[in-house]
Amino acid sequence: MTGHEGPDPRFPYLLEHDRFQFPDPETAVQGIVASGGNLSPGMLLSAYEQGLFPWYNPGEPVLWHSPDPRFVLFPQKLHISSSMAKVFRRGIFELRFDTAFSRVIENCAAVHRPRQHGTWINTDVIAAYTELYQLGYAHCAESYFEGELAGGCYGILLGQMFFGESMFARYSNASKAAFIGLAEQLFDAGITLIDCQVPTVHLASLGAEEIPRRRFLKLLNKALLNGLSPKIDFSKINTNCVRAGGKKDNAEYGQEIGIPCNEKLPSAQYKK
Repeated sequence: MTGHEGPDPRFPYLLEHDRFQFPDPETAVQGIVASGGNLSPGMLLSAYEQGLFPWYNPGEPVLWHSPDPRFVLFPQKLHISSSMAKVFRRGIFELRFDTAFSRVIENCAAVHRPRQHGTWINTDVIAAYTELYQLGYAHCAESYFEGELAGGCYGILLGQMFFGESMFARYSNASKAAFIGLAEQLFDAGITLIDCQVPTVHLASLGAEEIPRRRFLKLLNKALLNGLSPKIDFSKINTNCVRAGGKKDNAEYGQEIGIPCNEKLPSAQYKK
């Protein structure tokens, strides 16, 4: 692969069932396994199947990461604090699934992230993950307040593993409510692990933990044994929305508070 800025237009477009073999993740240099290529469906699915995910800054080629250790959430470790339990009982937010993917990812792109200039969720990333949503691999959870989108998260579902990508909130607890609601639906359906990629205080409070990359890759291979087709019909879940609640975080509705699912460090932090 080359070092072309962003997705390389000269790189072959890989369809849904095409595959690309990345270098062994164990060869990663400070988490980066490879650079270059594009964000076509086959390329992205190849990366997730091999334990990688794309992330890059403006001016950089697509960088393919496989951090060690890996931050993950096991079903039995999902933690709902007493304060979040009260939030769910209050019934202020309505949770929905897969009804507003474009709005969720666009809101994730718009939030301010500490220590970062701009966002890695650029127009190329939005287009690529929206295509995966249309193909049935990407999914989102949304929380609504009085009919307006208040928070959400999105990620990729392959086999028995969900790969969380990002989340946003306009109200405190809105993103947590969406994530917890989605996690419970996934775990109830037999998903064995949620990949959170890199550590954040936000997800640690929900029970996520670090494990060695080698263990993560073994769990990934096991999770993919049953094939790549998503196991959950999210459209059916929409008729039984969970309800949650929280307090308004700003005096003016609509001011966004960024709570990324994986508040990735700038790529320079991965380099020597």
